[in-house]
Amino acid sequence: MTNAKRPIGIFDSGIGGLTVLKEMIRVLPGEATLYLGDTARLPYGTKSEETVIKYSIENTRFLLRHNIKLLIVACNTASAVSLPVLRKEFSLPLIGVIEAGARAAAKATKNGKVGIIGTETTIRSSAYTKAIKAINPDIDTVGQPCPLFVPLVEEGWIDDDITLSIAGRYLAPLRKAGVDTLVLGCTHYPLLKRAIQRIMGEGVVLIDSAEETAFEVKEVLTHLGLVVPTDGGNISGMTPVRKYFVTDVPLRFEDQGSRFLGERILKVEKVEVE
Repeated sequence: MTNAKRPIGIFDSGIGGLTVLKEMIRVLPGEATLYLGDTARLPYGTKSEETVIKYSIENTRFLLRHNIKLLIVACNTASAVSLPVLRKEFSLPLIGVIEAGARAAAKATKNGKVGIIGTETTIRSSAYTKAIKAINPDIDTVGQPCPLFVPLVEEGWIDDDITLSIAGRYLAPLRKAGVDTLVLGCTHYPLLKRAIQRIMGEGVVLIDSAEETAFEVKEVLTHLGLVVPTDGGNISGMTPVRKYFVTDVPLRFEDQGSRFLGERILKVEKVEVE
């Protein structure tokens, strides 16, 4: 197998990272991918930094055994706390969702006020704030944890009245702060875009880290000469291989994951990563 045709590895605490994979398929349709959802140990967003780092190292080692050419840390929580450690520990190209989202937010804001929503651990880490301030120290950021958004998405309550009510309560401080840009700092949140936009108003730009991450992966692979050439999304008439691994309950992943990905997931393999 040539270097270019090696797969891209992606890991997340569960199914949320499939929003990143969905954008990857759109932006880089010729790439083979391996997706690992650590469903036995989710959620990461309420766990300690030490635990998240430990899980992230184990997930990375598992995917490296499959000869990946690049790793995407699709989980915002894992990106927020473990990326520096992973970059010291492993030598392959590593991309997290934080930096890509931060760059897009810094570019989008007009009034210099950026809101960030995410899990408790992501917000507590201030990773987005640090990344945005590194680009432009004059930008003011407001963080807001939204822990109920993940279960709402996984229940499929996307446009439900209760979802709008909870979103209204979570997002009130951000509206009060006058942010003109809002980072969706969790891979589940893009599925709530319509509800979030409705609460925030059309004048607020929503930054989807999944989209931005896919563009960054394309940029990195192009620079390294590792992009697979495509012909209408196929390589020599063949559809790229997409493999899915989980650490627990494959059937639930197939069912929920198909909604996240926007296409049917037919085969999911249960694995041990520890």
